[in-house]
Amino acid sequence: MIEKTTPNPENALRARQFLKAAGFYELATVEGDQPRVRIFGTAEFFEGKLYIQTGKVKNVYKQLVANPKAEIVAFKDGEWIRITCELVPDERIEAKQDMLDKNPELQGMYKADDDNTIVLYLQNAHATISSFTHEPVSFEF
Repeated sequence: MIEKTTPNPENALRARQFLKAAGFYELATVEGDQPRVRIFGTAEFFEGKLYIQTGKVKNVYKQLVANPKAEIVAFKDGEWIRITCELVPDERIEAKQDMLDKNPELQGMYKADDDNTIVLYLQNAHATISSFTHEPVSFEF
């Protein structure tokens, strides 16, 4: 069970900066008893929360509806971040449009007002930045 954490915009921004600097990250979900991992690139800060984006028709979204617990992992410059969290859908047009404005390459596939686009924010997130050369640093958001 994921422990409830207090929202912390500064730490959410810190995680977003790591993910953006890495360029892409792996998102792990569960389908039944089978882990599923795929590459993602969207990670944006909106209204004090870290958001990702996908399409409702994709298996990843269906898996998150069934079980919102997920892990995100990214690597850059000899460090890696692991984030355990719950991903919460946000249906608001403003949240979707913010994601699309910050990622114009998505605008050919998604629209803020279509029935497919979905953005999800990280809730009850625990992040750890690790390296072989320093002690792990953990924070919550």
